[in-house]
Amino acid sequence: MDWKLELVAVPVSDVDRAKAFYTEKLGFNADHDHQITEHLRFVQLTPPGSACSIALGSGISEMPPGSIKGLQLVVADIEAAQQQLRERDVETGEIEDFPWGRFIFFSDPDGNAWAVQQIPDRG
Repeated sequence: MDWKLELVAVPVSDVDRAKAFYTEKLGFNADHDHQITEHLRFVQLTPPGSACSIALGSGISEMPPGSIKGLQLVVADIEAAQQQLRERDVETGEIEDFPWGRFIFFSDPDGNAWAVQQIPDRG
């Protein structure tokens, strides 16, 4: 049986600001944005090429905004990813090299922390 991770809730304080950051600055696809009730809004966003999405909204998580640390995206070219993020005014650190890959790090406006990894050649 396959067990696929397909949705991760990311707690934010301002849904519209977060949606703009993830779509306009990171290039995530806006899949859904539904105001279910007065207190429940569900926004689903998917990184290009990913099978896993994130969910933002009001009333969908009890975690405090900015409390997610260690979400990770994987790219084929870390230099190109860093350049793209910087061109879109996303602050990233310098590229860091580890035996398990090359990384850059950034945070969303609430402080949810992300890593971007280029996996080393397995050859």
